[in-house]
Amino acid sequence: MSPAPDPAAMEERNPGAAIEIAGLRKSFGEKIVLNGVNLGVRPGESLVIIGGSGTGKSVLLKCILGLLQPDSGTIMIDGIDMTEAPGGDRADVRRRTGMLFQGGALFDSLNVWRNVTFALTQGRARKGRSMRSLAVELLAKVGLDESVADLRPAEISGGMQKRVALARAIASRPDLVFFDEPTTGLDPIRANTINDLIRGLVTDLGCSAITITHDMESARRIADRVAMLHEGRIIWQGPVEMLDDSGNARVDKFINGRTD
Repeated sequence: MSPAPDPAAMEERNPGAAIEIAGLRKSFGEKIVLNGVNLGVRPGESLVIIGGSGTGKSVLLKCILGLLQPDSGTIMIDGIDMTEAPGGDRADVRRRTGMLFQGGALFDSLNVWRNVTFALTQGRARKGRSMRSLAVELLAKVGLDESVADLRPAEISGGMQKRVALARAIASRPDLVFFDEPTTGLDPIRANTINDLIRGLVTDLGCSAITITHDMESARRIADRVAMLHEGRIIWQGPVEMLDDSGNARVDKFINGRTD
């Protein structure tokens, strides 16, 4: 279990985590989902993976997180191959990782501040005063005031729930954060608020980030670099500034929503 971070230390930048994925393959029966994915993330970089529904984005994320075992290939995180590392090494990497799930995935039975600090306490009622204080600090970072801390998830809006989930994702001051379709179900104004919060938090923390999305507005606001996954392979990657001038017909078709 990770110790609770000093709130003052939350202002310090992490070095971020380096990720190198090589030859990653994953099939389900005869269906090939990942077919030799090669991809890297530099320390402190925000990488956004785009692609249509069913192209393998979520499967790739689950393989990186260790929720799925790939058929072959390597996933190196700061020199540790997560596909074959001992349990202790995997646990160490996961303790340095934050995750924002697509639906928020808050615990209905816990109030907001206990949701935010769940990874630090494993849901146990311990260090209540200091944990609540830390949660309030984290909620402030995502634009929520202390009045929200004692409410249940059902008592706040969907956009606020997403912010609470974002606060939880950074609670352990991770050096690697994953965002799974962070703006799904939000209207454009709330979606842009979440995008800007993610970009700001990633910059402030100095962590490495991987976001999967089909929302091009999110990609443009969050990314330093963009990679497109198509038919199980990365078919293009480059700086976000090059997205409109990728030279790849499939990328151009996808980002402009063309059906021709």
